[in-house]
Amino acid sequence: MSDDFSDDGAADETETEETAGDVEYAERLENARQLIDEETTACYVGVVRDGREVDSTFAQQAGDAQEEGMQALSLLASHLRLVADEAGVDYTTVAGDAATLAEQLDEEP
Repeated sequence: MSDDFSDDGAADETETEETAGDVEYAERLENARQLIDEETTACYVGVVRDGREVDSTFAQQAGDAQEEGMQALSLLASHLRLVADEAGVDYTTVAGDAATLAEQLDEEP
């Protein structure tokens, strides 16, 4: 009888999961890059390094202040929806958690 489950199998499974995660991340990153084109009127890019350091930038072209505000809110709402869908929770939970985290980030030196 052969033993399909060895100590090395667990390590191989973890490595396969990490590789799959790396591939998925690379695909999503490339998709994000492809979204930005000549017709883009607003974009927000946020980058997290080491799980904590956050850098971000926002750029937009708008005809007036109201359009600027709506573009910014649309990007925020879209991001909240994405995070909520990924986490399997409702939008208000994500919005509340994001507001709490924003306050904590402001308090750090």
